[in-house]
Amino acid sequence: MIDAYEDPGTPDSRGGWRYLWWLVTRQPWRSVAGAVIASVWMVLGAATPYLMSRAIDDGLQPGDPGALAGWTAALFAVGAFNAWLGIMRHRTMTRVRMDANFRTVKVVVGHTVRLGASLARRTGAGEVVTIGVGDVQTISTSLTVVGPGVGALVAYTVVAGLLLSVSARLAVVVLLGVPVIVVLVGPLLGRLQGAESEYRERQGVLTARIGDLAGGLRVLNGLGGKELFADAFRRDSRRLREQGYRVGAVTSWMQALGVGLPTLFLGVVTWLAARSAAQGEITVGELVAVYGYVAVLVGPVAFLVEFGHQLARGVVAARRVVGLLRLEPEPDDGTCAAPAEPAVLYDPESGVRVTPGRLTALAGARPADTAAVLDRLGRYAPSAATWGEIRLDEIPLAQVRARILVADHDADLFAGTLRELVGGRREPAERNIWRAVHSAVADDIVQGLPDGLDSAIDARARNLSGGQRQRVRLVRALLADPEVLLAVEPTSALDAHTEAAVAARLRPARSGRTTVLTSTSPLVLDHADTVHFVVDGKVAATGTHRRLLAQEPEYRALVARGAEPVAAGTDPDTGPDPDTRMSADSGTGAGAGAGAEEVVA
Repeated sequence: MIDAYEDPGTPDSRGGWRYLWWLVTRQPWRSVAGAVIASVWMVLGAATPYLMSRAIDDGLQPGDPGALAGWTAALFAVGAFNAWLGIMRHRTMTRVRMDANFRTVKVVVGHTVRLGASLARRTGAGEVVTIGVGDVQTISTSLTVVGPGVGALVAYTVVAGLLLSVSARLAVVVLLGVPVIVVLVGPLLGRLQGAESEYRERQGVLTARIGDLAGGLRVLNGLGGKELFADAFRRDSRRLREQGYRVGAVTSWMQALGVGLPTLFLGVVTWLAARSAAQGEITVGELVAVYGYVAVLVGPVAFLVEFGHQLARGVVAARRVVGLLRLEPEPDDGTCAAPAEPAVLYDPESGVRVTPGRLTALAGARPADTAAVLDRLGRYAPSAATWGEIRLDEIPLAQVRARILVADHDADLFAGTLRELVGGRREPAERNIWRAVHSAVADDIVQGLPDGLDSAIDARARNLSGGQRQRVRLVRALLADPEVLLAVEPTSALDAHTEAAVAARLRPARSGRTTVLTSTSPLVLDHADTVHFVVDGKVAATGTHRRLLAQEPEYRALVARGAEPVAAGTDPDTGPDPDTRMSADSGTGAGAGAGAEEVVA
């Protein structure tokens, strides 16, 4: 079975069938062993009626106790050996399935890591979750065809040969039976693939909806949007249920045919054999053998129908995996070296210009507009953004990532100790960690945990509040100490007091380094060297926070929520005396990016 650290290999992503075949060829000896063991196991099942017929014709009918005892012993030995083969078949096929399962998981996880930040822009979270939870299991189950599936074909051929030795007419009936089943079941397999594909797509949509609800339910409650999303969830759930009924209808017909047609064979062949025995064409022992052969044949034929069903589902699941594997990371064709010294970052699409070594803020009514600017400046979205005089997309991506960090306010937090969470791959010095903790006003978080920095943090930091998670993310960003830090709404989940402390400490913590953040909080904007007021994705005005308050009514309405403009004769760059700071600086509210610590980030 594949080792946790073993290279899973390069998958064949040319199609669903090719991917399944790749999984088989990655474990050739185990697949061959499963096919051989399953074939012998099913053939020996067909040998039982033959041994019984010999015991009747050679021992029981002539009254020969020795022959009867010999054939009975042979029957017992074959049965015991076949029971052991059944155990080995199950073990081998379990290993085949588990190898395919783990190998697919490793391939999918490895590819999602390579896609990195571009994954969210190329496919939905629900699609990835559906692949990991359902499709991987479906693919591994479909590989049972390499064991019992092959064995069913071999057993069918052997039984047809045995029947040929008894009666050519019976053999012809059996040999013609499977093609009839294929003709009847084949169209159902095509319908099943279509219904299953649509079902999986709807399942991905619903899974994404569940993730959205789980992540933002408390926020939706506060905004009064819970019922709106609940109605959308009920609608998607109803559609998924209806599609599930369609899949179930096709599956039920396939299962009915898989059991019903072999049973019909049993009846027809038994009737023909009984007529032949009554007419003296075959012996009583041969009649018993024919009945046994057909009874044994019910299993392989049912296996074939079931494996056709599993393969149809497996191909659909494999196509979804292949669809994910075909997604390619953002192209990295850069050949120009990054600027040797700190340089201006410029986004021509919005007009935002970032002066190196300064704290720059972007304020806009639509957070998506300002976040999009940071995505372009951090090269997470295609653009004509430049760094110095060089386009960002002409610089090797590794150089960009090494010097420019985009810190999202809802970036993932993985399970581990708090020290590992904020340090990442590095092992920062203790004093550096505490410096970053202090700058992010996260001292109370560390002190409140039982083991301080060595305390265990759950996946997605579920054992922390929304505001605590946001401050931990800020600690991680500050500890990385990038040349350029682009922070998206770094204080949006903090209360006014904590937000003010973070804003006051952020500037000295990043002294001499380039920092850009998005916010509409006056507590944060007042500490920025430059504020860009963004309207409809374009810079509408640029200046200090106080100058924009005095000169831009729309900006004042956005960040100060109706505060009075700066008094006449007051320098808008420096403002009034600190003892008479305008009330807008202590304002809070949704527009200021404030909120209770309980708000989910």
